[in-house]
Amino acid sequence: MTDSAWMTDDMALFRQTVRRFVERELAPQEERFWKQGHVDRDTWLQAGAAGVLLPSIPQDYGGGGGSFGHDAIVITEQARAGVSSLGTSVHSAIVAHYLLTYGSEEQKRLWLPRMASGELVVAIAMTEPGAGTDLQGIQTRAQREGGDYVINGSKTFITNGLMAGLIVVVCQTRPEAGARGLSLIVVETEGLKGFRRGRLLEKIGMKGRDTTELFFDDVHVPAGNLLGAAEGEGFRQLMQQLPKERMIIALEAQALMERALSETIAYVRERRMFGQALIDMQNTRFKLAECKTQAAIAKVFVDDCMHRLLAGELDLPTAAMAKWWCTQKNCEIIDECLQLHGGYGYMLEYPIAKLYANARVSKIYGGSNEIMKELIARSL
Repeated sequence: MTDSAWMTDDMALFRQTVRRFVERELAPQEERFWKQGHVDRDTWLQAGAAGVLLPSIPQDYGGGGGSFGHDAIVITEQARAGVSSLGTSVHSAIVAHYLLTYGSEEQKRLWLPRMASGELVVAIAMTEPGAGTDLQGIQTRAQREGGDYVINGSKTFITNGLMAGLIVVVCQTRPEAGARGLSLIVVETEGLKGFRRGRLLEKIGMKGRDTTELFFDDVHVPAGNLLGAAEGEGFRQLMQQLPKERMIIALEAQALMERALSETIAYVRERRMFGQALIDMQNTRFKLAECKTQAAIAKVFVDDCMHRLLAGELDLPTAAMAKWWCTQKNCEIIDECLQLHGGYGYMLEYPIAKLYANARVSKIYGGSNEIMKELIARSL
């Protein structure tokens, strides 16, 4: 695939830096990360030292001073290398921007530089055992008592949950108001009484990306850790950031299509059946022709969305289209590619098997694809 039109010369240089880091520090360790269920703590420090963390955060706060295009490069380079364990998208492209956009000057200077160095790993805690896409179902409560908020509740499926020293927690501060009573409260976890991490969750794929349960039992957090000027702004804050978050998923899906095709084309050139290379069979060529066409369409669509996002013009329905369509097509393409591998495609020692396992969740997280279609339908 050719370079995207939105990529600048500066981004192209940054991509080389990211690619070297991914190939030297992450890809050789990916198998080990899968087995232990998480990356090493030092991996975050290495990423910070390499300039891979917070590339789109202003330099005044320790970041790289770039744009979301720089975040997109980190996301796609990891995907193309088959690396899924280091949760940089949550850390850099999501949580860092909640802090940058809604945090006070004191909060930004306190937390962002340590995130950029990898000293501080962060997570966002939204999903609960009984509430995922439906924010009105959130039960975690933050009640104001004097100069503190007292948080009670639990969260699940939290990326970076094992190592996070800072967690943006979605809480109910006005339960009677439903989704309009939500607030975002930042929790610093070190030595925090009443806070505990649950088990490391065992997933179908992305096994090296630590995902945990979190529990809050009368956890006291300073009232100054509220994100925003007042309580009840959480729903608006979440809605404003969602187009970017869904673009992250679409970008990753589009890059994974290219990786799956590359792996499969190389395999069918070498694999022989009935005395000829598998690629010489018409069915193989036609299947790959279909997959390559769909991947090319995805790239054009994602690039157009990136142009809109970088110009501040990407709307929620279009982001929802990109998220559901790219993740759906990614799963379909990887499934076709795995089929062309035959029995070897089912073996985890082959990259296509890991791609297959990793891809499935993309149709669920970030808002299920069914919800994406509902959002699009509301705009008709």
